[in-house]
Amino acid sequence: MSSNYYPALGLTLLAGLSTGIGSLLALMVNHTNKKFLTFALGFSAGIMLYVSFVEIMPQAGDTVAKEIAEHAAGWITTTAFFGGMLFIWLIDQLVPDFENPHEMSMIGTLNAEPSEEARLHRMGIFTAVAIAIHNFPEGLAVFFSALSNPDLGIIIAATIALHNIPEGMAVAVPIYFATKSRTRAFGYSFLSGLAEPLGAIIGYTLLKPFLSPLVFGSVLAGVGGIMVYIALDELLPAAEEYGEHHIAISGLILGMGVMAVSLLLLA
Repeated sequence: MSSNYYPALGLTLLAGLSTGIGSLLALMVNHTNKKFLTFALGFSAGIMLYVSFVEIMPQAGDTVAKEIAEHAAGWITTTAFFGGMLFIWLIDQLVPDFENPHEMSMIGTLNAEPSEEARLHRMGIFTAVAIAIHNFPEGLAVFFSALSNPDLGIIIAATIALHNIPEGMAVAVPIYFATKSRTRAFGYSFLSGLAEPLGAIIGYTLLKPFLSPLVFGSVLAGVGGIMVYIALDELLPAAEEYGEHHIAISGLILGMGVMAVSLLLLA
């Protein structure tokens, strides 16, 4: 198994850094267009919601059920799901607002008030944190599956890479609108992807003897709650505020559709 260490780590690194691909794709678009921001935020919200409910939660339940009874597993994953929401809500309450009008400059033709720029900045950071937390257990999943079965690892890595491309866009777009810095937007997105190989390394060196289906499944369910909170509390409201309602909803539906098709193609 140890002979697969570096190939497994390489797969995990590639899957994680695909967030950078998403940010580059997003940053090539003209960001003085409010409609693009609206669509992109709605699209990202759709990705997060679909992944959380259709993939993460069922996977979490199945994982926990390997160790305890199915009925009890349902209670545990549900509790962990709302625990994830509570966790990111507490972070939201503890992070202060950016109220200094000199903190960031105006952005192109967007003509946003400083408070609006601050909100986008906070939203981008929260999204990066949520995605980093989400990528941490994903890194464990890719790494350990590839360590035991390289073919399975390739499939899982490809699936997660597809997820991470629009997630990278979810981080880069609001950060760019808030700071007008492509370097900073790409940097936050890139760093959120590094959580995946970091999770693999920590899992291999420290957590492997202690990981159990109960613990791993509970973490996945909590991550699902975090993703849903970010989509509903940050991404979708901002999409509605900065553009037309139907553009935001179209982006959300298309985001769900793209993720649904990707999961079907790789099933």
